[in-house]
Amino acid sequence: MKRIRIGETELPLDAAELKERLEQAHALHLRPLCQCCSPGVPMYVAKIGDRYVLKRMPETGPKHDPSCDSYEAPYELSGFGHVAGSAIQENAEDGVTILKLDFSLSKTGARSAPSQTNESDAGGVATDGSKLSLRSLLHYLWDQAEFNRWRPGMAGKRNWAVIRKFLLEAAEGKTTKGRSLLDVLYIPEMFNSEREAEITQRRIAFMNRIAATEGSRRPLLVLIGEMKELAPARFGHRIVVKHLPKFPFMLNEDVHRRMTVKFANELSLWDATPEAHLIAVATFGLAATGVASVETIALMVVNENWIPFEHSYDAMLLDVLTRRRASYLKGLRYNLSAGRPLASVLLREDGRAPVAMYIVPPNADDAYRAALAELTNESEMTAWVWTAGDAAMPPLPI
Repeated sequence: MKRIRIGETELPLDAAELKERLEQAHALHLRPLCQCCSPGVPMYVAKIGDRYVLKRMPETGPKHDPSCDSYEAPYELSGFGHVAGSAIQENAEDGVTILKLDFSLSKTGARSAPSQTNESDAGGVATDGSKLSLRSLLHYLWDQAEFNRWRPGMAGKRNWAVIRKFLLEAAEGKTTKGRSLLDVLYIPEMFNSEREAEITQRRIAFMNRIAATEGSRRPLLVLIGEMKELAPARFGHRIVVKHLPKFPFMLNEDVHRRMTVKFANELSLWDATPEAHLIAVATFGLAATGVASVETIALMVVNENWIPFEHSYDAMLLDVLTRRRASYLKGLRYNLSAGRPLASVLLREDGRAPVAMYIVPPNADDAYRAALAELTNESEMTAWVWTAGDAAMPPLPI
């Protein structure tokens, strides 16, 4: 159990008096010390609503012990390092994080907003670190909710209700374009036939509260949901989101075409992997009829444990590590293009130094291999490299 020190008092995170101690630390501007290593790593207390939340200080993630839940990959090994401090600006004094987005949250007239599916990179995102793409926003919330982390004890404990709860908590204290992210973020509740009417009413109330026209500009909402079906409609196509079976999201032909091209890999993996989930993040608006139309969209495929993966080799490594009962941190790209090498997994076994695990995909060119060699040579972390397609998976460092 993680322990922290507040002033002269050291206590575990499940201590009965923790809430009172955090409230005192917040009032006195104290920096609690995480006791995962000596002499302790400074943290801060953020007040979110009526809750006091212990958070790591910006840029201190790699200073925590690898077994600590507050540990983060060194910036040079993660997509987060590419956007931290620029697209993501965290203020440890007031606990508010400002997110700079490269997509619009409003629409003027009938003109479509610039689509995330209209960018040159196959992942549907640009490499500029000054703003978050739609996919990067999803990666950030997934990371903050710790759904890219795995320990054996997590098996069987994740479902959509858990995913929704912690994604919403991850969005707390985040602002963008002058408004709270929670005001525009819609994540469907887990479907329950006995409570369908009240769930529907809450959905209508949330969407109508923000969907009113503001002059010539129409506000957009952000959806995060699990895709259940992608099917033709009378005009264009529609997405049916799991847990929201009676409220489809419409796509015009242009958005559908761009999505199927730019996210062909994700759609293929979803189709070929029965146990996988396909997560959609999209901006959408409501017509006067109450029909939802998608403006921009990005996709992310996750395995049965809700850990993201990029290709079948990625999925194979995650499966082997999970069966070996390993603890690990899955790397997320954020704004990094598919052509940039990234540590697929950071192995975090208790009492051992972390190991950065890389997968070289079969289509990697010489530039990719050279960049990977430079990355592993400059990093102080032990590297494990699997050249997928050319050789069998090397022995695991566990």
